[in-house]
Amino acid sequence: MVISMTGFGSGEVSAQNITARAEIRSVNSRFFEVNIRLPRSLATKENDVKEIIRQKISRGKITLNISLEHNSGNEIPLKVNLIAAKAYANLLSELKENLQLKEDITLNHILKFSEVLEAEETVSLDEEEWKVTEQAMNIALREFQDMRTKEGSALKNDMLQRVRFLENSITEIENLSKERRELVRQQFQKRIEELLSDRSIVDERRLEFEISLLVDRLDITEECVRFLSHMNYFRTLVEGKEPVGRPLNFLLQEINREINTIGSKANDATIAKSVVTVKEELEKIREQLQNIE
Repeated sequence: MVISMTGFGSGEVSAQNITARAEIRSVNSRFFEVNIRLPRSLATKENDVKEIIRQKISRGKITLNISLEHNSGNEIPLKVNLIAAKAYANLLSELKENLQLKEDITLNHILKFSEVLEAEETVSLDEEEWKVTEQAMNIALREFQDMRTKEGSALKNDMLQRVRFLENSITEIENLSKERRELVRQQFQKRIEELLSDRSIVDERRLEFEISLLVDRLDITEECVRFLSHMNYFRTLVEGKEPVGRPLNFLLQEINREINTIGSKANDATIAKSVVTVKEELEKIREQLQNIE
């Protein structure tokens, strides 16, 4: 399956007075890289977040930003520790009496002690935060994957169009080569006849054998067959269900080797021109592959 490495997705979910927002984006990379920004309250969930991403993405440089907002309204996530408040009030009263102070003890004096107001238990809050965050992240991932799949489909169509062009080009090169072989054979024979005026001193069977060897060295049939075979495998990979970025890159290296061999063996201007065109198309495919997971 052809999936683009670049994409963007966002998601937002509100529940239990908590709003979670997630944004995920990715750019090209040879490896799997993840940069996650989480609220402090969800710091312990970083590995869980990475695993969720890893199950859906195999390659690319991914950035995920998650933010939380608590819409508590009139509710304040604090409670009064009455025991501590009474204890501090008694201590202040005792101190006032011992020091013979005239100033009255007020609520403001008691509130200066941090133990009087304490945070509510956060265990259930953290669980609710993670639940809402996970939902927002899954929405963002779905949007992100949809975008990457659409871009991947466009890349796939472009590459398959280039593959068809390459197949036609190699078939033409192979046909030109077959015509060229016979022409080269005739040229060799004519040239040797000119050089050897006395044919009686030449073993004609041996001469024919040597000419055949020379012509066979110019034969590119095997390379053309392998090139077309690689093209068929290219189609098979892009039509499959697994990520194809890495295997297609390796396959393209093999294809380039074949066309280089064809260019070096052909020894013909027309074929050389076609080989250059094929190399240009292969380079365009290589550029496209840099965008594929």
